[in-house]
Amino acid sequence: MRTTVRQLILRANALYIGIAGCAGVIFDIRGVLYGLGPQGRALADAPHAGIGFVEAHGLAVIIAVVLWRARPERAAHLTALAVVALLGTANLAFWRVFVAMDALTMGYVTTALHWTFAALNLAAAVQLNPAVPERTTLQGAR
Repeated sequence: MRTTVRQLILRANALYIGIAGCAGVIFDIRGVLYGLGPQGRALADAPHAGIGFVEAHGLAVIIAVVLWRARPERAAHLTALAVVALLGTANLAFWRVFVAMDALTMGYVTTALHWTFAALNLAAAVQLNPAVPERTTLQGAR
């Protein structure tokens, strides 16, 4: 896999989680403070739970900036893989939140994208295995 393709994977991943994170923060704040939108329905009886929504989406934006600027190296792809695997797993583990918000389409799309980027970053990371240094021997050494 070429460096430009690996860079494209990192940047596309960053763009996705950055945009989703920004939109999420906006919807979270509207939902918690004003009871509007999908988060408003989910957080109506427990607005204090909104802190988890805002933190998760805010951290996604911060991580997006880091991934956008990352070099297409193995560590960056493993970091991106860990991030989207965590987000995708959280979506699946707490799927009832999408049901409560009447936002199943959003759940399907975001979860599918998380796992798509997990697969892409895994493929990029595997192809970037560090080279095993060649064995050198000294003449006469045993």
